[in-house]
Amino acid sequence: MIVRDRFRGLFPKYFLALFLAVALPLVINGSIEAWFGYRDQRARLDQLLGVQAASAAAEIHNFISDIASQLGWLVQLPWTDEVDEGRRTDALRLFRQAPAVVSLTLIDNNGLERLYVSRVGLNRIESRIDRSAEPALVGAHARQVWFSDVSYNRGSEPYLTIALVGNRSAVGAVIAEVNLKLIWDVVSAIKVGETGLAFVLDRPGRLIAHPDISLVLRGLEETTSQPFRTIRDAIGPGAGFATGRDGQGRPVAARAAPVAGPDWTVVVAQPLSEAYAPIYAALRRTTVLLAGSTVFAGLLAYAFAHRMTEPIRLLEEGTERIGAGSFEHRISIQTGDEFQRLASSFNRMAGELALAQQHQERIAKLKRFLAPQVADLVDRAGDDSVLDGRRTDVVVVFCDLRGFTAFSAGVAPEEVMSVLSEYYEVLGRVIARFEATLISFSGDGLMVLVNAPVPVEEPALRAVDLATEMQKHVQGLIGGWRSRGYQVGFGIGLASGSATVGRIGYEDRLDYTAIGSVVNLAARLCASAADREILMDAGTAASVRGKRSLEDIGSRQIKGFDDAIPVFGISS
Repeated sequence: MIVRDRFRGLFPKYFLALFLAVALPLVINGSIEAWFGYRDQRARLDQLLGVQAASAAAEIHNFISDIASQLGWLVQLPWTDEVDEGRRTDALRLFRQAPAVVSLTLIDNNGLERLYVSRVGLNRIESRIDRSAEPALVGAHARQVWFSDVSYNRGSEPYLTIALVGNRSAVGAVIAEVNLKLIWDVVSAIKVGETGLAFVLDRPGRLIAHPDISLVLRGLEETTSQPFRTIRDAIGPGAGFATGRDGQGRPVAARAAPVAGPDWTVVVAQPLSEAYAPIYAALRRTTVLLAGSTVFAGLLAYAFAHRMTEPIRLLEEGTERIGAGSFEHRISIQTGDEFQRLASSFNRMAGELALAQQHQERIAKLKRFLAPQVADLVDRAGDDSVLDGRRTDVVVVFCDLRGFTAFSAGVAPEEVMSVLSEYYEVLGRVIARFEATLISFSGDGLMVLVNAPVPVEEPALRAVDLATEMQKHVQGLIGGWRSRGYQVGFGIGLASGSATVGRIGYEDRLDYTAIGSVVNLAARLCASAADREILMDAGTAASVRGKRSLEDIGSRQIKGFDDAIPVFGISS
């Protein structure tokens, strides 16, 4: 009877009141928010696509303009009847500065070909072929800079012809063929959301740039270019983004921007499912919230309203402060029911979050300044006492490039950095695979530690195998470098023994390192090692004897050591 009276009395009243007070406003608000969200999302999408399209068009225009500007340097001086070797040198220099240029034709003021240089064909000097009637030269005389329609070399690679005349008729003209595959770098870098992309069409609507280079190489095929041309044609001037279907049949939103000069069009497209994902997510959240609020209203009606107001307020205030990062705050509710247990759970969560945050900050700081193995060791140990100085047996490995100083003095800084990048990439993978600790690197030299801070079985054997793999992989690089004329080598030195290991530095910058004569010995052995050599001391050799093939090189006088040191190498 009491239960029946309860359902006939306050329960339906509270249920109806709370349902109307909570659920109905949520429905109205959700509908309004959905509409305004949809409108705002369309505006943001239109703006985003427009900015991306304009930016890509500007970059491609700059790419073409830079080439045209560099061509302008070839038409500065008047022609004479003598052979001009300086122009040939300038043309070859432009090849290095503009990798996209495939061929150059220099034409004098009489319309005669004086020089033709090409990356893929035979060069011609002073052929004196009459080129005055060619469309490229005629167009350049009419507009100073002339762009051809895109052509496809061997039916796949898109090419553009640029013709340019000088400010005076006596300096003649230059015609260049440009490989447009390098525009791929521009369009492939454009990302709209997760799967949005950009592509470029020429005036007839053929595909000349796309993140999928295989589509570009099939640009002459009508079936390949048709879906992209349809999207371009659907975009009207000043009408915002348009919708269409891409080559896979997916509906997309797209904006276009013209590329001044060659009369191309850059189109940026994003799948509609991704573009409107925030709207769909908002609708789902609104639906879930509405269903939850209905249940919540029923639970509120079933309990005493006055006992719920204060706990809810305390929970709301506490969760906001905890959510804002105030993890020391505690929620105090003494009701003896679920609210009290919930407050206790929030308090435990706040304590755990505080500890987790401190832990993550410490590990992030360690990984910024220390080797990954050292930071991971601190993480597993739970504190950084493992970094305190201690005496232990280690194997120290030093390596560097032979002849690197002379090499770096004779080539461009960009090439030096490219070589070092390849070098460190290869060594980094090998060091990580053998779970060694990279202590430091300077220029072309590396210092690697085995058996500290993480102990390993048979550290000497692991260090020898590590050195062998390092030598193998770097020699593979050296073969390629030498084919480019770089005379460098690679040597390694190993030494094992007792050293003091631990952190060194100051509060804001710590390094993990090893100190001792074994470090100096390994460095000296590395300095003594010739190309392809791996030198080690007697202690390391004794530890791996019988397990790896060794060669007794004899005793050497090592700088910093009074007596000659027995030296061993790896037998090839």
